[in-house]
Amino acid sequence: MMADVPDAHVAKGELRSRLRAVRRARPAEDRQQVAARLAALVLELPELAGCGTVAAYVSGPAEPATGPLLDALLVRGVQVLLPVLLPDLDLDWAAYAGAAGLMPNSLDGRAGLLEPAGPRLGVDAIGSAGLVLVPALAVGLGGLRLGQGGGSYDRALARVGPAVPVAALLYEGELLDEVPAEPHDRPVTLAVLPSGIVRFAGP
Repeated sequence: MMADVPDAHVAKGELRSRLRAVRRARPAEDRQQVAARLAALVLELPELAGCGTVAAYVSGPAEPATGPLLDALLVRGVQVLLPVLLPDLDLDWAAYAGAAGLMPNSLDGRAGLLEPAGPRLGVDAIGSAGLVLVPALAVGLGGLRLGQGGGSYDRALARVGPAVPVAALLYEGELLDEVPAEPHDRPVTLAVLPSGIVRFAGP
């Protein structure tokens, strides 16, 4: 049963604080190893076979690094769409053309957030993706995702068709029995961890 919204909101904040602290404590070498492992697992996903467009993201400093995966997708000839954060925290999208084409986001207070410099494709561009890769701090066993708290991906995932697989990239230990949930939260269909792939039947 979903918790009362005020209680869930507080519980989310407390859980985010704990998870962020654990991520910040990870050594750089561990992050690099995780990045390589997650990239290999995503590239082997049957959901990726025949997929012409993937929506992904540029990882933040403490997140599992996505750079190797983004470049590997380009080498395969896959179009990679990356988010561009808008002032209202919604997500526009632009095509990835390599790390040299990334630039800092222009919004104040978002230092370190990179986005593609190319033409903006609109908030509905995510709907063209055959596979969506999303950041998460944790995922519950029912598939509910705990994000960073801005609601950007909950809005973006509302534009993704029900048959499109959505995968969260996680460190080991971030697949939890459950996560606090609110009515607007959108589930993922699979989680990618260093130990392997976990698929969910539904929230």
